[in-house]
Amino acid sequence: MSFANPIPWWALAALVVSAAAVAWLAYSRRRLDPTRRFTLSALRFVTLLALVAFLLRPVTSTPDDGGSGVVVPLLVDTSRSMSIEDAGGARRIDRARQLIVERLLPSLGSRFAVEVLSFGETLAAADPRQLSSSARQSDLEGALTAVRTRYQGRPIAGIVLLSDGGDTSNRAERAAAEAPPIMAIGIGAPVAGKDREVLSVAAADRTLDDARVDLEVSAVAHGLGTTPIELRLFENGRPIDVRRATPAGDGTPVREVFQVTPARGAPAVYTVETPAAPGELVPENNARSVLVQAPTRSRRVLLVEGAPGFEHSFLRRAWASDSGLEIDAVVKKGRDDQGSDTYYVQAARSRSDNLAGGYPPNREALFVYDALVLANVEGHQFTRVQLEAARSFVGQRGGGLLVLGTRSFLSRGLADTPLEEVLPLDLSDQGGVVSAAAPPGPNRVSLTAAGEAHPVMQLAPASGETRRRWDALPALASVATVGGPRPGASVLAVSGGPGGTPRPLVAVQRFGEGRAMIFAGEASWRWRMMMPTADRSFETFWRQALRWLASSATDPVHIVVPQGSAPGIAAPLRIVVRNAAFEPQPGAAVAVRVTAPDGRSESVSVITETGADAAGRFVAEYRPSVAGVYRITADVTNGTTGLGSASASMLVGGADVEMTDPRLNRQALERVALASGGRLVGEDQLGTLGDMLKALVPAAQLSVRRDLWHNVWSFAAILALLAAEWVLRRRWGLR
Repeated sequence: MSFANPIPWWALAALVVSAAAVAWLAYSRRRLDPTRRFTLSALRFVTLLALVAFLLRPVTSTPDDGGSGVVVPLLVDTSRSMSIEDAGGARRIDRARQLIVERLLPSLGSRFAVEVLSFGETLAAADPRQLSSSARQSDLEGALTAVRTRYQGRPIAGIVLLSDGGDTSNRAERAAAEAPPIMAIGIGAPVAGKDREVLSVAAADRTLDDARVDLEVSAVAHGLGTTPIELRLFENGRPIDVRRATPAGDGTPVREVFQVTPARGAPAVYTVETPAAPGELVPENNARSVLVQAPTRSRRVLLVEGAPGFEHSFLRRAWASDSGLEIDAVVKKGRDDQGSDTYYVQAARSRSDNLAGGYPPNREALFVYDALVLANVEGHQFTRVQLEAARSFVGQRGGGLLVLGTRSFLSRGLADTPLEEVLPLDLSDQGGVVSAAAPPGPNRVSLTAAGEAHPVMQLAPASGETRRRWDALPALASVATVGGPRPGASVLAVSGGPGGTPRPLVAVQRFGEGRAMIFAGEASWRWRMMMPTADRSFETFWRQALRWLASSATDPVHIVVPQGSAPGIAAPLRIVVRNAAFEPQPGAAVAVRVTAPDGRSESVSVITETGADAAGRFVAEYRPSVAGVYRITADVTNGTTGLGSASASMLVGGADVEMTDPRLNRQALERVALASGGRLVGEDQLGTLGDMLKALVPAAQLSVRRDLWHNVWSFAAILALLAAEWVLRRRWGLR
C-alpha cells in the first residue's frame, strides 16, 4: 500500500500528534471516570486519523507488465495530401491503412489500449478500415491539443503519428512540446516525381491609384531538370503576361518580378500559374493568387522647406501632378519688421490654418499626414516639442519621413535632436564611407546592390536598364558629408566624394511603425532640366520615394486581414482602434460585417485582444465557406461618438495550402517528434515500436492502481466511528 498524496514523515508525525492532542483536549475537562474519558478520546482520535489517511489517498498497485491500462493513440493524417500516389505505387492513405491493420494493431494491441484517431480539420475516432483522405487541411497543432484533452487523467505511453509531414497550422512544434512522446512514421516519398509548383506570389504595397506594383513570383520544378518553367500572369482572370524562367538545376527555384498597374478604385486579384507537365504528380499546386488592395484615399504629404529655391518648385510640381498625392507646402521666407519668421503656405483650406506658424501646432494636426518632407531645414527651426512629435509621427503613427538638401546636414544639422535616431545615417559622425561596385564620379549617382532591388530606385522594368538610366543622369550640384548607415538601414545609392571615395547619397530604414529616408544631394532638379523632355527619371524617383514612405501609414481605425486564408479555416480579422492622436482606444465598441463573394452579408462577433501590446486591438474570427474575395467593414464608436470606420478585402483560396510542397517532409516530422521527446520511426523499426513505447512509460504507470479509500466501506467506517462516539456521549450524559 502507498499514498497517492504523500507528505514528509515529519508532517505526518505532526498530524498524528495534533490529532491525539485534539482528541484528548476534547474530554480532558469533562467529569468522567478515566475509562470513559479514554474510550471517547480514542474514538475521536481514530476518526481524525481515518480522515487524515483518506485525504492522503491510500492506494494499492498490482503489477501489469502488459500495460493494458496505458493508452497509445494512433493519429492518422486524413487530409487531401494523403491521396497522393507515391507510397510504393499506392496512395499514402492506403499505405497508412495497411500499416495500421497489418502491423501496428497486432503488435501494439496486446500490450496497450490502442485507439485509432483521424485528424484533418478536427480530431475524431476512426475505423482503420474506412480511412479516407478528404479533409481540407491538416491541423496537427489542433490534433495534438485535442489528444491531450481527450486523455486527460489517463496514462499515455506515447502517440504514434502517421503523416506525410504536412501541417497547415505551422505551429505543431509548439503543441508537441506539451504532448506525450510522439513516434512519427513518415508516409510517402521524400523525392517526388514530376511536379511544378508556384511557391509564392508577393505583392508590394499599393498606396495610390495608378501606381505600379511589383509582383515577386517564385516557382520550382522537380523531376524536370532545367526545362524552362512557363509563368502565366492573370489579372482578375484575364491573361496579361507570360515569362519563361530557366532553373539553374533540378529543384532550384526561379524568381521573376512582374510589374502591374491595377485598375483604379478596386482590389485586383493576380494569379500566376504554370502549365502541368505530362504525368505531373500534383497539379493542384501549379497556381497561386494574391490580392492587391485598393487604396482607400489619396496620401497626404507635408513639405516643409527652410528657404525658397529651385528644388522646392520642381519637387512640388512633380508630386502635385500625381493625382494620388495631396501636397501641403510650407516655405520659410524670412523675417517681418518685428523679427518674426514668415512663411509661404500652400495647402488645402481645411489644413492651412494649422500651418500658419510654419509647422502643425500639435500631434493631431501633424498626424493627418502620411509623409513628412523636411527640405534644407536646420535643427533650430523647430522646437523640441515639434521634433518629438515628428519622431512619434514615424515611430507611433507609422508615417514616412524624408530629409533632403545639404543645408539639413550642415553643422550637424538634426544631430542631437529627437529625430537623430529616426534617420538611417549617423549624423554625429559625418565621415561615412560605404562600399560600391565601382567608384562613382564626383556628385554622380551610383546604385548599390540594395538599391538595384529597392522599389524607390526602379526607373525601368529591367535592373540593367535601371542602372544605365541612373548612370546617365547629370551630376548633382553637391552632396553633403554624412555618416555611415545605422544597423538595419540600407544605402540605396552612393556618390563620389573627394578622391572618388563612395559616400552615402540615398539611405532608408524602418523606425517603429514607419519609414525614414535621407537624400544627401543638392539640386536634383538638374535631372529634369538637363535631360531630354521625354526622360521622366526625376518624376519617377521622387514619386516612388513618397509612395514608399507613405505606404506604412495607416488610418486611426484600420483592419488587418490574414494572408493565405482557405475555405473552412477560421480567419482572424484584427481591428486596430486609435484616436486622432493615434492613442489606443481599448474601450471602443467595434461592429464588423463581412460580405461574401456572392453578396451575402453577416455580422461577426468581436472580442478584445489580450497581451502587453493589445490595447486598442480587437479581433473577429470568421470562417469563410467558399473561395473568393470577401469585403470586411468595421464601424467604431465610443459611447455616442463615432471614432471612424475602415474597410478591407480578403482573398480566400488563393493557394492550395494543403498541396504546398507535396513531398514527404521528414524534417518536419522529426522536429515535431523531438520536441515531444519522441523520435522518427522507419517502417523497418515497427517491430520494436512496442518496446520503445514501453520504455517511455514510468514503472508506476505500468501497473493497475486502485484507491483503497474510494468505496462505500470507507464512508461507512467514518459514519460508524462518529455514531459510536455520539451514542456513548448520550448514554453517559454528555451533550
